[in-house]
Amino acid sequence: MLIKISDFLKTDAIFMDIKAREKLDAIKELVDKMVANKCVEDGKEFMKALAKRENLESTGIGDGIAIPHARTNAVQNLVLAFARSPDGVDFSAIDGKPSHLIFLIASPEGKKSEYIMALAKLSRLLRKEPVREQLKAASSPTEILDIIKKNEE
Repeated sequence: MLIKISDFLKTDAIFMDIKAREKLDAIKELVDKMVANKCVEDGKEFMKALAKRENLESTGIGDGIAIPHARTNAVQNLVLAFARSPDGVDFSAIDGKPSHLIFLIASPEGKKSEYIMALAKLSRLLRKEPVREQLKAASSPTEILDIIKKNEE
């Protein structure tokens, strides 16, 4: 099964300018927006799963990127969201730098392989510095999605 990030990331789950500075606040801001846009049904359950995962180990992977993720039955299918933080969020990244590009992944408990493939695919995509730079410079959700589509071929 071939997973494409662009198949699961919708423009109504792309947020160009989040305000939060702390990781749990940033995750909550994302979850609230996703609930408001009907990407997620149970925001409370979703938030609980993400916070629990974040407390195990930081999802700040360095290079200004964080990928908070969880498996939870608060979602029916694999769900992705993207947020950009101009000021950066402290995700306790391995390189000690704030995260400006945040991708959130959620998957139902039963879709473990889909979840792991999405995580791996996203990590590979974000290792490319030109992709990170383009995502930082993009001016709209449509442009973010286009950058991902173009670079995941």
